[in-house]
Amino acid sequence: MDTATHIAIGVGLTALATTDPALGQNIGATATILIAGSLIPDIDTVLKLKDNATYISNHRGITHSIPFTLFWPLLLTLLVYSLFNHLDPLHVWLWAQLAVFLHVFVDIFNSYGTQALRPISNKWIQLSVINTFDPIIFFILMLGIVIWTMGVHPYIVFGPLLLVLIGYYILRFVMQGWLKKQALNQVEHLGTPIKVFVAPTIRFFQWRVAIQTEKHDYVGRSYGRNIVFSDKVERQPYPDDYIMQHAQYDPNIRAFLGFSSIYRWHIKHIDNETTELRFIDLRYLKNDHYQFVAIVHLNQQMEVKHSYTGWVFTEDKLMKKLYAS
Repeated sequence: MDTATHIAIGVGLTALATTDPALGQNIGATATILIAGSLIPDIDTVLKLKDNATYISNHRGITHSIPFTLFWPLLLTLLVYSLFNHLDPLHVWLWAQLAVFLHVFVDIFNSYGTQALRPISNKWIQLSVINTFDPIIFFILMLGIVIWTMGVHPYIVFGPLLLVLIGYYILRFVMQGWLKKQALNQVEHLGTPIKVFVAPTIRFFQWRVAIQTEKHDYVGRSYGRNIVFSDKVERQPYPDDYIMQHAQYDPNIRAFLGFSSIYRWHIKHIDNETTELRFIDLRYLKNDHYQFVAIVHLNQQMEVKHSYTGWVFTEDKLMKKLYAS
């Protein structure tokens, strides 16, 4: 989820924690514990300052793993107790643990996902039923916060809203399942599906749809019950071993392949000296442009001259970033 939603969840938890006699008398400490706990797994956002490959490889990775989901509450408990030593550390830890767990838990429902089962599994869990920012969820949370600040007991406010949110998540799973079936029905006569991806946008009735068959990639959007495929591309053979054995160790290519769940590739010879290998994430097509890519230029000796990965919104900007690398 986005930062604003995580903060809203932290404020909602703060409201509930005020009913705990061990914390309720110190609203400042309570808010610090719950809001910090709702944000701290995203501390890896600072990796953006280094480069995109490092950020993509690590964001929502180890900081959202099982060991760190247990570590963050302990760290917060130590820091909070050093400032507010009259608080019961057990209660501080329990509420901090709840905040951190909810952060990691809600992140698995969008298409970015997390490595929440690491180190048991390094697989990215991407359920793709909730957009990174969902205005309906944010509105429900803010409504609860406003009602609570008007003096209504937090259980009366957030109990019913929790049931509404659970129902909303179930509805999104049902919608996703129906759209997957609808999308497969539309392409079943065109080839055997290999991969299917359906994920929401910020608009309730619009979903991103991508299907890979043995011969083609189909990418489009759903509008209500209608699915419109706006891009159909014949699949190229996977880059041969000679190219991949040199390109696969490039940090930008490695970061992309480790993160993207459905993509295609394209090889072209720019000139006698340069071969371009491009990987394109099919999840992020907007305005006829694929926004998330990895690209590498290799010379005749298969040495990497330039490479880049990240979200870029025009081809011109992509080339500028590539040659600046």
